[in-house]
Amino acid sequence: MERKRLEDILNNFPKLRIAVAGDFFLDKWLEIDRSLDELSLETNLTAYQVVAKRCYAGAAGTVMSNLAALGAGKLSAIGFLGDDGEGFEIQRLLRGQGINTENLFVSGEVMTPTYTKPVFRTDSGPEETNRFDHKNIKPTPRDLEQKIIDALWNTAPHADAIIALDQLTGEGCGVLTPRVRQELAKIGEQYQKLVLYADSRAFIKHFHNMVIKCNNIEAIKLFSAAGDPDIQKKAADFDEVKKCLLRLSDANGRPVFITCGSKGTLVKDKNGQPILIPAVRLPPETKIDIVGAGDACTSGIVTALASGASAEEAAFIGNLVASITIQVIGTTGTATPNQVLAAFQSYNV
Repeated sequence: MERKRLEDILNNFPKLRIAVAGDFFLDKWLEIDRSLDELSLETNLTAYQVVAKRCYAGAAGTVMSNLAALGAGKLSAIGFLGDDGEGFEIQRLLRGQGINTENLFVSGEVMTPTYTKPVFRTDSGPEETNRFDHKNIKPTPRDLEQKIIDALWNTAPHADAIIALDQLTGEGCGVLTPRVRQELAKIGEQYQKLVLYADSRAFIKHFHNMVIKCNNIEAIKLFSAAGDPDIQKKAADFDEVKKCLLRLSDANGRPVFITCGSKGTLVKDKNGQPILIPAVRLPPETKIDIVGAGDACTSGIVTALASGASAEEAAFIGNLVASITIQVIGTTGTATPNQVLAAFQSYNV
């Protein structure tokens, strides 16, 4: 890709109208100073003392933060939150980035999904311990499901892209229920020019008439027997992953992106053949934190596709964005257009 082509794509980002539909989590980091430990008089157990707290909009919120940092124009969230403090915090964080939360529905029937991450302060640096996960494990209430569907149909005629991000592995317990997926397929059929994009941990093969993205391990699992002991081995075999790419593409009829970690991203080229778009190589001594890398890649892919990029170009831009965010340690990073251009310059040195 020539620099001028990349600049043209990036310059279109402020014109984009993008909605993210999915599971919005609160990422809550609690820093604990062990020198301040107290003994609970009630339980005789150690009471850890939290001395600092950091909160971020996670899962679908991570994608939204990346889109905002890339300068995407009008952003809106579609999903639901509990009528609780965590839900209030997510709305505050998103609105602070100029994101429309009109279709982020609040309900007392659900709780706001939350990852609470305690971190001990030690002389050798932060030490993360067991995480506390708050996730909805009951089926999504019918009325909330209908509100999501209505919001998607109302959004589609006016959007350049809709990203469907499925964080949960429990069927029917999150935003993207089977019924919502069916409606998304209908939207994809009716609005051919809309970039409709899905990223799902467990149900990616159930999304149709959409661009889909998964990683190599998830792709192999889709076409392997449950409990297959060779999953990791197959995921490292590009020939096996290419077969998955072709099967997903044939079934869906839209572009497929399979990320392969530090190797790069597999897509189809203009001749319909699988091609690996290499990841950006960083200096060996570079410290990295891969948390959120997939979401960063998604933000780059979708903004590029909505700006007229080919699948190969979009995969390359997704790789550039991810190469920037993984260099942010201890939190989920974002990337600006200027940083993307700088990464491109380094890539071509």
